[in-house]
Amino acid sequence: MARGKLRVYLGAAPGVGKTFRMLGEGQRRAARGGDVVVGLLETHGRTQTAVAAEGLEVVPRRSVTYRGATFGEMDVDAILARHPELVLVDELAHTNIPGTANEKRWQDVVALLNAGINVITTVNIQHLESLNDVVEKITGVPQRETVPDAIVRAADQIELVDMTAEALRRRLAHGNVYAPEKVDAALAQYFRVGNLTALRELALLWLADSVEEGLQRYREAHHIDRTWETRERVVVALTGGPEGELLIRRAARVAARGSADLLAVHVARTDGLSSGTPANLPELQALVESLGGRYHVLAGDNPAEAVLQFARAEDATQLVVGASRRRWISRVLGGLGTAASIIRESGSIDVHIVTHDYVDRGRLPQLARGLSRRRQLLACLLGGLGLLAVTALLAQLRGELTLASIELVYLVVVIAVALVGGLVPAVAAAVLASGAVNYWFTPPLYSFTISDRNNALALAAFVLVAAAVSVVVDLAAKRAGQAARSSAEAEVLSALAGTVLAAAEPLPALLEQLREVFGADAAALQERQPDGGWTTTTRAGAEPGQAAQRTLEAVSEDSRLVVYGRPLSGSDIRLLRAFAGHVGAVRRTERLQQEAAAARTAEAGDKVRTALLSAVGHDLRTPLATIKASASALLDDGVTLAAEDRQELLTGIESAADRLTRLVANLLDMSRLVTGEVTPVRAVTSIHEVVGKVVRSLADHPDAARLQVELDEELPAVLVDAGLTERVLRLVTENALAYGGPQPVLVQASCLGDRMEVRVADRGPGLDRDGKERSFQPFQRMDDVPSGTGIGLGLAVARGLAEAQGGALEPEDTPGGGLTMVLTLPLATGQGAAGSADLVSPARPERG
Repeated sequence: MARGKLRVYLGAAPGVGKTFRMLGEGQRRAARGGDVVVGLLETHGRTQTAVAAEGLEVVPRRSVTYRGATFGEMDVDAILARHPELVLVDELAHTNIPGTANEKRWQDVVALLNAGINVITTVNIQHLESLNDVVEKITGVPQRETVPDAIVRAADQIELVDMTAEALRRRLAHGNVYAPEKVDAALAQYFRVGNLTALRELALLWLADSVEEGLQRYREAHHIDRTWETRERVVVALTGGPEGELLIRRAARVAARGSADLLAVHVARTDGLSSGTPANLPELQALVESLGGRYHVLAGDNPAEAVLQFARAEDATQLVVGASRRRWISRVLGGLGTAASIIRESGSIDVHIVTHDYVDRGRLPQLARGLSRRRQLLACLLGGLGLLAVTALLAQLRGELTLASIELVYLVVVIAVALVGGLVPAVAAAVLASGAVNYWFTPPLYSFTISDRNNALALAAFVLVAAAVSVVVDLAAKRAGQAARSSAEAEVLSALAGTVLAAAEPLPALLEQLREVFGADAAALQERQPDGGWTTTTRAGAEPGQAAQRTLEAVSEDSRLVVYGRPLSGSDIRLLRAFAGHVGAVRRTERLQQEAAAARTAEAGDKVRTALLSAVGHDLRTPLATIKASASALLDDGVTLAAEDRQELLTGIESAADRLTRLVANLLDMSRLVTGEVTPVRAVTSIHEVVGKVVRSLADHPDAARLQVELDEELPAVLVDAGLTERVLRLVTENALAYGGPQPVLVQASCLGDRMEVRVADRGPGLDRDGKERSFQPFQRMDDVPSGTGIGLGLAVARGLAEAQGGALEPEDTPGGGLTMVLTLPLATGQGAAGSADLVSPARPERG
């Protein structure tokens, strides 16, 4: 079913005439013969609105009781049952009363669209989620009811309903919008000229962005690429602070104006430092996703570097960052803040710095940087104890060592501290070591005064060398870590490619490998639902709780990867994108395989239908013609028939009806086999009973006397569907009696391992190798078979029914000439022999 079309009348302010325009369009379509109903109309006591709806069918509202009061809401179920061509729904942003199926009216509209019903609706600019805070600042009136921008932008048509501020104020003054007692307050507050002018500008700008987006879709549909531009992506950096909501809404507006993707990123610091409140992050994440964006959490000890690394990995073109909340002392002691560092290192990425009410209201400075607290404390302990031990040892050897040798020993301690704790503890150790050398070993002793200029120069050189060595060691350690991570990434990517190629089920294997690589609690692939929600289709790991930390990565427009567990670093995000690419390739391959399988099934069905049309033209008409002619002769009052003639005609009708019944039964069986609808019910069955039923069913066959049955009374039971097995043996036996010549047809059975072989042998002309296989193809008849004797489905149906229950049907040459059909059936393991008391068989002549 095709999705319904959505038309939105967008108003700059209440009272501009959106509902009138909606009702007018409904009246025009109804006048042209369209099936139009009013799903929900809010007149707000306006007589003109009620008059405009006259003549239109109105679906009664559904009564909902809440807190002792009764409210009327749109009856979605009634509209779906009525299923009109078009439904008019007023006030798209309305919040439904608790107790209804959906929380918001726009969700009701989505349900109607998914059912194939066209919808015309109304909404004001102040109810759009991305503009909600701006409208509140302009008018001073908060709007509690909002609708996601994506819902309105997805409309097939958006029409702005607008009028000048003065005209709208005159309409209010005439009492056409609010009751007379409310007009003065409305004109003095919300409907001031400045407010209305600003709202009109917002509406025009928002609609201009929507028109640009529609134009882009048109160019893509018509392959117009002369002015093609790279799609923009806007990244907003969140600290978890109170300014986060403002930043997200500002970034959403920037993204909307440029038809760009919105991505939010929060850096969880691995050194334990944080400038935000983690409790705010779930609310910020929900806001980002409601605005159509994606939310990411990264791990790192340098927020600026992590944000830029993520932005470059996502090919972002713009960054939205809040102004620093750090106080002046933090800027003095801590150097550049995150925003300043981002600006300095952003390169070609445009950076928007958003001011807010929390500037200069951050926490006092925290000086700990770099490696983890544990390693820094260990380095400080090593430096302190090491310097004390070295000083005590060298003091005993003061007269035996030169100053240069003493400084080299101290330098070893400084390098050790740099290896453990990084740059800051190493520099501190270098300063302390220089003081120890100066105090204990540089004349005059036990004083920080230096009498010899050469000693002063040597001590200064020692400090510089110690600091330089510390920097080099720190950088080398970082480069070694980066090289190790790169090597690990290369190994993961290599294993990733092998998983895709070798795994029987690559998607679950990929998710399990992803979980193991990142040490995550769980990894899942989620698909977007028609209502905009997400559902998990494949998961590796335990079921995550609702509060579990998530990292998201898009696979396609309608699918995404979700990693539950610790936050990922920027390099991890790059690796996650590689996983997403492989998952996307696997999903595309699976869809192609499903489409190919469906195409093969459809092709097989088409072949059957084509062959059926070409084969049944004569074979079905022949028995019908016999029945028609015989019945016409019997009904003709002008013809006098003898009793023998009358009996002959009746016999002909019966014979033709039986033949027609067999033809239709074969056609139905073949159709069921092609579509895979045969579901056998296997049970322990006696082969004697099955063969006995076949013999009894052929008692009236003209060649029944040629049928011979030779079955050992001690044959074990088989595990088959008795009805299907009987039909297979009947078809095979009828074929042997019809085309096996005048000699007897013999039915025998024997056991071979865990299988039973039932043989139906004739003494006819037999078939060559090609003829044996061709005989099992649908609508195949031998060249010497006259038309009108069947449509060539018997053996094809017989083989299909045999294979459907785990058996097989194969042709063999009969010794001495002829054809033998061998039906192989599985034995019922552990079952005893079956008797043959019910077997009815003609007398067995001696075999020659």
